[in-house]
Amino acid sequence: MSLRKELTLACHKVYDKGFVAAYDGNLSCRIDEERILITPTRKSKGQIEEEDLLEIDLTGRIISGVGKASTENKIHTFIYNNRPEVKSVIHCHPIYATALATSFIGMNEPILPEVILGIGKIPLCKYATPSTDQMPESLKAHIEYAWAFLLMNHGAVTLGTSVEEAYFNMEKLEHAAQITYLCKTLGRPSILSRRNLDELYKVAEDTYGLKLDNKSKY
Repeated sequence: MSLRKELTLACHKVYDKGFVAAYDGNLSCRIDEERILITPTRKSKGQIEEEDLLEIDLTGRIISGVGKASTENKIHTFIYNNRPEVKSVIHCHPIYATALATSFIGMNEPILPEVILGIGKIPLCKYATPSTDQMPESLKAHIEYAWAFLLMNHGAVTLGTSVEEAYFNMEKLEHAAQITYLCKTLGRPSILSRRNLDELYKVAEDTYGLKLDNKSKY
């Protein structure tokens, strides 16, 4: 499947899942070391077609395509310039994740094993004005390790080594946010202990060959 097709399908998925509304959100994927595909501004992700995607370089300059690249392209280029292993970036406004971030409630407590192993630490980034240089600056403290970011009053960003992985990280993030919200509504979530975490990391490494970077561990 072509990158254009993959990114277009991901756009439709985030819209169908309700992770974005109207013209919200922006998605991209890396073509090579110097170029990325990115969604245009003022276009519903549910209506995106392959030919709508723009090709830009890592400074944000349009190489090909008709229209204007997402005004949040600074987030995307910042991530690609600092994380060569990242192949796709997705920014959405999923309801529960955004509600937590806007209520100063992070998701930095180790609660769900699948999130701990699949995404790792999820930082809560301070508020930044959309479309400005403040946006990448808000990610800077966590750029070395994070695969998902909560943006205060704004939404969430997920990364992946493929378009599919970036999408599933967004889906997993929002699912975990719903569980976190319900746990905090019902009382206090049960937090995994250091011993629980060490056992989990050992099983992940011994059984699945998954060795997490120390910076992304809890």
